[in-house]
Amino acid sequence: MIEYLSPSKQHTELYLTQYGMEECLPGHFFGPAVRTHYLLHYILEGEGIFEVGGHKYVLGKGQGFLICPGVITYYQADQGNPWTYCWIGFNGTLAESLLRKAGLSLSSPILCYERDDAIYESILLMSQSQSYRHARETRLTGLLYAMLSMLMEFSSNKLPTPSESRAEIYVEQVQLFIENNYAQKITVGDIAHVIGLNRSYLCALFHQRMNRSIQDYLIRYRVNKACEMMGNLELSIGDISRSVGYTDPLLFSKMFKKVKGSSPRHYRTLSQAQLKV
Repeated sequence: MIEYLSPSKQHTELYLTQYGMEECLPGHFFGPAVRTHYLLHYILEGEGIFEVGGHKYVLGKGQGFLICPGVITYYQADQGNPWTYCWIGFNGTLAESLLRKAGLSLSSPILCYERDDAIYESILLMSQSQSYRHARETRLTGLLYAMLSMLMEFSSNKLPTPSESRAEIYVEQVQLFIENNYAQKITVGDIAHVIGLNRSYLCALFHQRMNRSIQDYLIRYRVNKACEMMGNLELSIGDISRSVGYTDPLLFSKMFKKVKGSSPRHYRTLSQAQLKV
């Protein structure tokens, strides 16, 4: 079973190019060859070899291998116990980073996942998506994300993340949380709880990396978003205040002046005057 898919127009960050399943004949091989997308094979039964970059891997059930775009690879089923495998082909701007989070890369191409049959079941769900008439591409993209998230969470080939990298990840999580929730009444404690770190530790880590506190970053982010809304004259200052997470207009005005040096109303007047020049 194999199905090839048209390039995505909607999901450029991550999209399927193909998926399939095959019970290989003894000695069946492919390559040496180069692919134009990522191709992840997962072995359901049997054995075989995978060769890339001068390395040869002997693999069996519960293991798999990643083929990266533009890289010469070769793989062959065992003569006595040929493998049966399933695979997914995919690409997109997020593909490499998501694979790295699952411990997979050109320098670390071997997958180890023996937890359950979830990968096989994901392929079956992909084939069942043919019944979707209008939203199949989105359905397939969702299944691909789900499979990769499962590998990120449970695959045993993940490498320990260096402390420096962990710090960057935590800072990015804070920034992303603020980006998605600045319009809500959130606190630094809320952020720390969602990320799963001690509040004091997270604050110290963020300040060390960004040279400012989380609270200051949140205030500045909200004020900058408010500035973007000033050009919409249908929004009152109170509307803008509520839209960036301040239910108290006086507090909003105080924070705005702290960051921009003038009141929201004065800032809007100056901005409008500059547009007319």
